[in-house]
Amino acid sequence: MKPLVSIITPSFNQAPFLRRTIESVLNQNYPKMEYILMDGGSTDDSLAIIQDYSDRVAYWESNPDRGQTDAINKGFDRAAGKYLAWLNSDDVYQPGAIKEAVEFLESHPSVGMVYGECSFIDADDRKIGRFPAAQTDYHRLRRGYVHIPQQASFFRADLWRKVGPLDPSFYFAMDYDLWVRLAREAPLTYLPGRLWASFRLHGEAKTIAADDRCWPEMLRVHYREGGHALAPIVLKYQLRKIAAPLINWRRQRMFSQRANDSDE
Repeated sequence: MKPLVSIITPSFNQAPFLRRTIESVLNQNYPKMEYILMDGGSTDDSLAIIQDYSDRVAYWESNPDRGQTDAINKGFDRAAGKYLAWLNSDDVYQPGAIKEAVEFLESHPSVGMVYGECSFIDADDRKIGRFPAAQTDYHRLRRGYVHIPQQASFFRADLWRKVGPLDPSFYFAMDYDLWVRLAREAPLTYLPGRLWASFRLHGEAKTIAADDRCWPEMLRVHYREGGHALAPIVLKYQLRKIAAPLINWRRQRMFSQRANDSDE
């Protein structure tokens, strides 16, 4: 009697990566899973790719929506699983991820969410780094100590129904907002050494293209939770703005180097 797990993939014009994402979910070794694909009306080859797997997914649609957050919310509205997760359409699960996450949550009923390790990969699936995952909690999240890889996170559906849905006004930090709300209700647990997902960084990736919107949105959560202007998270934001040119230069250099390596 395995519990049902619901995985949502929001997608829009991600045909170059979508097939790899879908197969990383469908090839998991967990027997009781529903997979829901929410495409926002893509104009590339995404629809044809989704149709290739239509007999193996619980539900899919390809209709205009209000963006990623809206697609995730609509997917979770349809989900029937005891545990929930979403995997963006340019990221991938590692083998055994869902099984290990469910086993942990089943044996630790007080834990609201579990997350593991996540690697960074490029457009060609080459590993280029590791996400700095670490244990955090409500109070550390409030200080800007996030360290939760969304791709490698699984949480309880009953908690989602209590604190959800995602705030559609957030473009970037909707996951941080959710982590804060979940952590207010139950512990979050990090399992070091468990590589559960890979986070794809490429030129069109949301993380690369709109990183400057992340921290202002995190501050919205901070002030909503009663935070003040002299809190550590506000100082981190100011330091981030100062360091932004260097961070962006390093990212651009990394991608240029990867492109040169591919050409060679």
